[in-house]
Amino acid sequence: MLRNYRVIRLLNYQIMALTNEIIRTRLLEKFGEQLTEWSEPYEMLTFTAPKEMNLKVLQFLYDDETLKFRFMTDLCAVHYPERIGEELAVVYHLHNLADNIRVRFKVFVNVGQPDVFTASKLFEAANWMERETYDFFGVNFVGHPNLKRILNVDEMDYFPLRKEFPLEDQTRVDKDDEMFGRGGTFGYGTEKELVGGTLAEDQKHNEGSGIL
Repeated sequence: MLRNYRVIRLLNYQIMALTNEIIRTRLLEKFGEQLTEWSEPYEMLTFTAPKEMNLKVLQFLYDDETLKFRFMTDLCAVHYPERIGEELAVVYHLHNLADNIRVRFKVFVNVGQPDVFTASKLFEAANWMERETYDFFGVNFVGHPNLKRILNVDEMDYFPLRKEFPLEDQTRVDKDDEMFGRGGTFGYGTEKELVGGTLAEDQKHNEGSGIL
């Protein structure tokens, strides 16, 4: 009898195991078409919510007895300059430890007014994650108990992870690959094209011997 009971419990668990489809259904039942941009990259359910609803979505994911997403794995931001009017995304990664399943959802804000409600009252882990996100992207987490820089100096008047700065000065000669034995402007070993032709390994040899 005990063995049969265990088998029944195992079958019930397998039938009721939490899946992306169940999670999506529960969210749609609660929030309907307010949630958009559904996808499953690397099998992780991902969606977008309006920024004003971030706490409602987080609270529902936490409280619902089917979902039980009660561990915040990560909170970060991404800069999408091409999304005019919603250039900054705040990204939440949550983990249901009981069913070992994760979800990701995003809220987008205007880079000119990047206000998002703090999640630090629901997830203690959000406290320093939000400070880091503010530090590097400038997201203003409304209601945060101590929103100030955590890694960069207080005097910094910009947010270094926004895509607002050139990655490198392409005219710097000391950054030429030739300096690191990888070919470069003169094409040694790579026959990189020059104006009017190429410079190959035999020309390098000739230059070195004084033939040219």
